[in-house]
Amino acid sequence: MAEKPQPVKVLYCSMCSLPAEYCEFGPDFEKCKPWLIKNAPDLYPHLLKEANEKEAEKVSEQLQSAGISSSADGAASSAQPGNTSLSKQEEVKRLPGGKIKKKEKQEVVIEKVVRNRRKCITIVKGLDLFGIKLSDASKKLGKKFATGASVVKGPTEKEQIDVQGDISYDIVEYITETWPAVPEAAIFFIEDGKKVPAA
Repeated sequence: MAEKPQPVKVLYCSMCSLPAEYCEFGPDFEKCKPWLIKNAPDLYPHLLKEANEKEAEKVSEQLQSAGISSSADGAASSAQPGNTSLSKQEEVKRLPGGKIKKKEKQEVVIEKVVRNRRKCITIVKGLDLFGIKLSDASKKLGKKFATGASVVKGPTEKEQIDVQGDISYDIVEYITETWPAVPEAAIFFIEDGKKVPAA
């Protein structure tokens, strides 16, 4: 007679409760990776390589940072180039996943958009970078120019002020007078797709 088939022993992941072979299709593979490296290294050999590479990178970064800090301690007064690199590192912000986010330039961009061939809308972007509340600014612009003004999310998901009518050249003087924190050199127009300084 033929032998009875034996039940298969399946190794289940303690993080996602799926079989280890299917962890990569589970809800959060990143959380499962450490468990898989420890308990099932033969299923995902590339994870072991990645973990070894990451450890090597961490060690090299620690060595580099130790070398930089020891050289800065040795020559504190003559390390002016090192200080500039530190300030550049402070400007750049790291996001999850290793992406780099740069600080936005403080500038106000004014753009005139024509709709229905005759109606104009003046769009003001970047006032919030100077610490100005956009709701207050839209009320002041609406009162000054006797038009409708509202705060709207633009195509880049950032808030901007839409003012009805073509007030693009009068608005520069008003912005610099009302909010002295905004210098005239930081105000730009968009004309024919190009950024042109207002001054």
